[in-house]
Amino acid sequence: MAEQTVTVGQSNRGPRNAGQAGALTDGQTAERATARTGAPVSTQTETVGPTIVKRNKALSVGPLKASATLGATLAFLGMHRSLPMLHGSQGCTAFGKIFFIQHFREPMPMQTTAMDQVSTIMGGDDAVVEGLATICKKHDPALIGLPTTGLVETQGADIKRAVRQFRSAHPEFEQVAVVPVASPDYSGCLETGFNAAVRALIDELVPKATAAGTRPGRRQRQVNVLVGSHLTTGDIEHLKDLLERFRLRPVVLPDIADALDGHLADSDYNALTIGGTPLDELATLGDAAATLVIGGSMAGAADLLAERTGVPDHRFPHLMGLDAMDRFIATLAEISAEPVPERIERQRSQLQDAMLDAHFALGQARIALAADADLLVGFTQLLASLGAETVAAVAPTNAPSLRAAVTNEIKIGDLEDLEQLARANAAEVLITNSHGVQTAERLGIPLLRAGFPQFDLVGGWQRQWIGYSGSRQTLFDLANILLGLHKGEIAPYRSRLKQWPEGERDSQSQDPHQGVAVA
Repeated sequence: MAEQTVTVGQSNRGPRNAGQAGALTDGQTAERATARTGAPVSTQTETVGPTIVKRNKALSVGPLKASATLGATLAFLGMHRSLPMLHGSQGCTAFGKIFFIQHFREPMPMQTTAMDQVSTIMGGDDAVVEGLATICKKHDPALIGLPTTGLVETQGADIKRAVRQFRSAHPEFEQVAVVPVASPDYSGCLETGFNAAVRALIDELVPKATAAGTRPGRRQRQVNVLVGSHLTTGDIEHLKDLLERFRLRPVVLPDIADALDGHLADSDYNALTIGGTPLDELATLGDAAATLVIGGSMAGAADLLAERTGVPDHRFPHLMGLDAMDRFIATLAEISAEPVPERIERQRSQLQDAMLDAHFALGQARIALAADADLLVGFTQLLASLGAETVAAVAPTNAPSLRAAVTNEIKIGDLEDLEQLARANAAEVLITNSHGVQTAERLGIPLLRAGFPQFDLVGGWQRQWIGYSGSRQTLFDLANILLGLHKGEIAPYRSRLKQWPEGERDSQSQDPHQGVAVA
């Protein structure tokens, strides 16, 4: 079957003057002009994006994606005193719970409606009502997230109707927020499910400005932050630190850094999340001075929040590399009316120095990359700024944000597709999650683990990729990997005529083609 291709409209070349400090791309200049004047400004640049190659096989070999159900669950785990209850079979929840435990190395508060053969055929609304009532009685959560699985979506379950039945049958639990979200396994991926859950949280729990009486800018130091699923707990902690250095108060939605950062709590085991975004903070989002949106996948949630509250937002596809961070820091300085702290200026100069040091190793390096769209776009732009080339790029699902990727072609597929592309294009380094270990071994190239899950690496969940400091460390790691390949080194020559001592000759082997003695 012939592969289908779609071309989307964005330049596949790296940012101009990417290596120069403080240089702005045409797009950034236009965005800033738009922000000042309110009118779009043409950059007069013809742009051509990467070619999107759609799936052309009926199955996945070495699946790359994590399901939308897991993405929705991850978002609910970032809320304070929350308990996700997956609507589906017991195995669906158990499988996802294993992924989270292996990745975060922590017990995961998750429940299930435990659909069996009878409820699958006859309907599972009673299981939802009973499950919600049981959780409310036993644990008294502030929030119950209710993501669906492929089983009940195939059945045709109406999850919102089941929640209405619960409210009618159990008015005594009115204080417990219940947020249903459709997140079938067969549609989308981790980041689409994450966005759907955040959108559902906003839809259910954030009041309209007209009803709540909120006014944008009433809390001049508060900034809402919508974070994408590609950000680690270390990334979010760094984000909060940056905002606090500008004397801003961040309200992160959802805050997995506060809930899943791997800390020992003083209390005994709790069946609910410890930490995360408190529900009462959601009522104040309409009073914030601005909203920061990190990740192109969060566009849907950002649109709804802006519609509900009227708070102006600033959107960033990612925060990797010099150009992306310059724009982000300039935005923080504008919102806060504060000068850029010396510490941040120092980190910027450190990244510039790292770019000079690393470009000798990264220049013309050939990288194979597989990740969800937001992470893939960030990596391709960071690599392009150092002269590296993404020769193989694979995403689990198509997304509008892929048009910003700096590569010639993106395959919508799995790890088998990645392996074939990497081999055909002579990739030197592989970047993907822990499922890519065997792929890297077969290709005979090193692997840099990034994304979800990372089940064979302790602490991968807290690694910082963003910011000046995170980008610097990423460049160091990639440069060291490439230096370890000894690319371009010339082997020492030893003449056939060399007179070897008797004992040393026995321990050597002769290369019959080169006349070189190799230890």
